[in-house]
Amino acid sequence: MSKFDVAELREIMSASVGVEDDVYFDGDHLDVPFADLGYDSLAILELASQIQRRYGVQIPDEAVTEDMTSPRAAVDYVNSRLVAAVA
Repeated sequence: MSKFDVAELREIMSASVGVEDDVYFDGDHLDVPFADLGYDSLAILELASQIQRRYGVQIPDEAVTEDMTSPRAAVDYVNSRLVAAVA
């Protein structure tokens, strides 16, 4: 089973939604809501779509607004989906 981490989150967001070079999803930024970091729900939907393609996990649309609200929440949610996919 793969483990999804912040580096992969940043790489996917950089490739698909255009993360600025000076934005890092670590330290203080991990718990900041994506909206406060400048990303709208469409950007997070695109993130979810890319994760589904790369990792083969299903991410329902409502998870974008309810479960994937910050970088840490997104990483935790994806890892929970990866564990569920193996079970």
